[in-house]
Amino acid sequence: MILFPAVDLKNGQCVRLEQGDMARATVFNLDPAAQAASFAAQGFEYLHVVDLDGAFAGKPMNAHAVEAMLKAVTMPVQLGGGIRDLETIEAWLAKGITRVIIGTAAVRDPELVKGAAKRFPGRVAVGLDARDGKVAVEGWAETSHVTALEIAQRFEDAGVAAIIFTDIARDGLLKGLNLEATIALADRFSIPVIASGGFASIDDVKALLEPRARKLAGAIVGRALYDGRLDPAAALKLIRSAA
Repeated sequence: MILFPAVDLKNGQCVRLEQGDMARATVFNLDPAAQAASFAAQGFEYLHVVDLDGAFAGKPMNAHAVEAMLKAVTMPVQLGGGIRDLETIEAWLAKGITRVIIGTAAVRDPELVKGAAKRFPGRVAVGLDARDGKVAVEGWAETSHVTALEIAQRFEDAGVAAIIFTDIARDGLLKGLNLEATIALADRFSIPVIASGGFASIDDVKALLEPRARKLAGAIVGRALYDGRLDPAAALKLIRSAA
């Protein structure tokens, strides 16, 4: 079970949003590379990065900050936000991103995801961000008419490395992970599923280590780390002791 610390980028800064609302952004670090290095020093093994501006623009908008983070750490980095064509996928993987996360294009252009997953085995993930069960796109600005289960089904045999399932209603609000919906998704498919949205405390770590959640590949933690509600050392120790 991997605990992914999150770095969300807006205007080159490290921020956290509430429910994906760009107007409700809190800046936590002006230097994303320093934040990434801090997470590495704390013992985390895999970094989760989102280009928020890119998610809205449909193309990379914080490339300089991402490239600085890649230079600052040696741990693998997964990146989402504005990745909607093969050229962008290839460019990020060539620059050192371990795994790209495709969200909007997974809804609108599933063949892109399937083709990329075949071409780059283990390096393409799908981001499913759900609001009231329906997948949101364009940086969560629009809600589609399809469910996370319907989207996931498209990629069951496509070689997708992981599904990152985010409950938008909980994201950034420290309400705890929506494990019921996440586990239900993981139980239906063979693709590894990562939980996201609402991570609040060590209780979430304990819940992830319960037998019912063992199928999950990990979880993403953001605000709880930034405001000190989750002690990284305690969380990682608990995960390692359960391994």
